[in-house]
Amino acid sequence: MMDTDALEPFLAEQRSSRNKLYSLLGRLPARGRPISSETVHTEDRGSYKLEKLRLDLNGIESVPAYLLLPKQPRHGREKSPLIVYHHSHGGFYQVGKEELLAPAPYMQQPGYGEALTERGYAVLAIDSWVFGERSGRSESTVFKEMLWQGRSMLGMMLYDAIRAVDYAVTRPEIDASRIGTCGMSMGSTMAWWLGALDTRIKAVADICCLTDFHALMEDRGLDRHGLFYYVPDLLTHFTASQINGLIAPRHHLSLAGNLDQLTPAAGLDRIDKEMRTVYGSIGSADAWKLLRYDVGHQETPEMRQEVLDFFERVL
Repeated sequence: MMDTDALEPFLAEQRSSRNKLYSLLGRLPARGRPISSETVHTEDRGSYKLEKLRLDLNGIESVPAYLLLPKQPRHGREKSPLIVYHHSHGGFYQVGKEELLAPAPYMQQPGYGEALTERGYAVLAIDSWVFGERSGRSESTVFKEMLWQGRSMLGMMLYDAIRAVDYAVTRPEIDASRIGTCGMSMGSTMAWWLGALDTRIKAVADICCLTDFHALMEDRGLDRHGLFYYVPDLLTHFTASQINGLIAPRHHLSLAGNLDQLTPAAGLDRIDKEMRTVYGSIGSADAWKLLRYDVGHQETPEMRQEVLDFFERVL
């Protein structure tokens, strides 16, 4: 049972840490700048309607997006819970949000778009910087340009994701009180960072990229992650566990491969131990779960089912 006496000071400390974490992301556009949207086209996909959108989120370049709306919201409700889906990296720069419809080779069929909408969830996915319809320039070029401008690439990616949520909650079809997020690989990183920064996210499911930064360095593995991943001065202030701790007491499911070089096993041990302590300290031990499998960097059928069951329980 949640310890309400311990929760209030815990949340107050989180707010301060969350503001600090956001400030480390660099010179981001104004948080409250107006958002506009254009519907490019709509498609009937059987169990859901697909809207292709072009969003003005950051004032620098437009953000192509898919919004999938189920024809039958969950449990007969008028509004649908929303899953914010983050695509992976894998060097597939031209894919981006298309992964929602056609999974990457290391993921299960069908795509999360179909799997989630048939269960009554709405799903939102955007192209991250340098991916999909935004893939005109290289990751290295954009990372370096942003660094010169006092920005971090991950910060700009997260800014777009937060503003995409701002857009989604204006939609009358969406239940703004029931928002989850998920993704694999780079999408996993985006999911737990978004959950840490945005308390509107009620449930986080990350697949194969819960990485302890210090364990990664100890394993000499920094080149295993893309340039986007690295935020100046981050380790002076935060460990990976401390970032993930900002999600508590909200629900967090993490799925990892014991043979995945992106997530050294010693780091998984460390994060799991620290998250158990954080969630346990406020009486929310059941809201954190790390499940590990003897596989590499891939989504297994068991992982897919765990994600779907998780959202079924908590949203």
